[in-house]
Amino acid sequence: MSTTDKLTIISNFDPNGVGVNAQLFGLPFSVAMAEMVILPVPWEVTVSYSEGTANGPEAILNASTQVDLFQEDIIDAWKMGIAMLPIDDLLKSQSEQQRSLANAYIQWLEAGEPEAVRSRYEKSPEGINAACEKMNDWVYQQSKKYLEQGKMIGLLGGDHSTPLGLIRAMAEKHSSFGILQIDAHADLRAAYEGFEYSHASIAYNFMKIPEVKQLVQVGIRDFCEQEYAFSQSDKRITMYTDNQLKEAIFQGVNWSDLCKRIIADLPEKVYLTIDIDGLLPNLCPNTGTPVPGGLDFQQLMYLIKTLVKSGRQIIGFDLVEVAPGENGDEWDANVGARILYRVANLVGLSQGKLSWS
Repeated sequence: MSTTDKLTIISNFDPNGVGVNAQLFGLPFSVAMAEMVILPVPWEVTVSYSEGTANGPEAILNASTQVDLFQEDIIDAWKMGIAMLPIDDLLKSQSEQQRSLANAYIQWLEAGEPEAVRSRYEKSPEGINAACEKMNDWVYQQSKKYLEQGKMIGLLGGDHSTPLGLIRAMAEKHSSFGILQIDAHADLRAAYEGFEYSHASIAYNFMKIPEVKQLVQVGIRDFCEQEYAFSQSDKRITMYTDNQLKEAIFQGVNWSDLCKRIIADLPEKVYLTIDIDGLLPNLCPNTGTPVPGGLDFQQLMYLIKTLVKSGRQIIGFDLVEVAPGENGDEWDANVGARILYRVANLVGLSQGKLSWS
């Protein structure tokens, strides 16, 4: 589509009115004309507590039309163009099939691995790991395709295992970058429960990628001794636990100064991974593994805004673990949609696609 066609669509769209039905944020942009592409990945095979994150992309899409497009500190933010790819029904179906197998295996583990049925379950991780590898490759191929088209990419999970393929694609495009992880969990377990691509192993898997030079974790408040020891032994990892951050605030350190400390540990290029459970549980009560404590919505946004203001470039991002509630509860999706819109615009700012007002 030509620039003229895009300008015509922009001129005919009223950002103060009713949005386009079934379009992300009600925006009028196709994937071809959008500067940013959102890749939905409805996958939750290895979740170890509550399910539902595979429904996150659809729930956020449905809630997104209620998001107002005006940003008081960004000029014409909506004009950048954000579009979401169709949700892949086959991928979601495969997730459901593999999740059933993984759930049965996890129940066997939690029962103490009864010897009587060992032959039924002990090899389950092999097939599940193979399926997860295929998912990662699918994400990689999709990401590479749109990166080669010059698009900015955001991934929408699904559980936290889903962005590994995007990180691999980013590593081919960028020789050196850091990762800023917002999360309640460290996710530094090696093949948790026997699953190489567990949602609880994503940060561990990040660190296998040579181009990832630094991992800065923020809001961590639920982790095992082994994960903590790993974070302390690897100089590339900096962990800001929720306890450390809150104690600093209680002692009079303001959030602005803490954000500057966090950002100082990051290189010039940064990938942003946001597990919604990094926020206060009242903002994501239906997420799979909620934990008391966490960041407020505005604390998160201020941190990312400060990151952009520092001159660092956000090369890509993901938002994961958003799960809709029962009986039509859309609160998590409403929060997730607003995170997605704001972060997408801040990423655009960092890459020179938008301007501060």
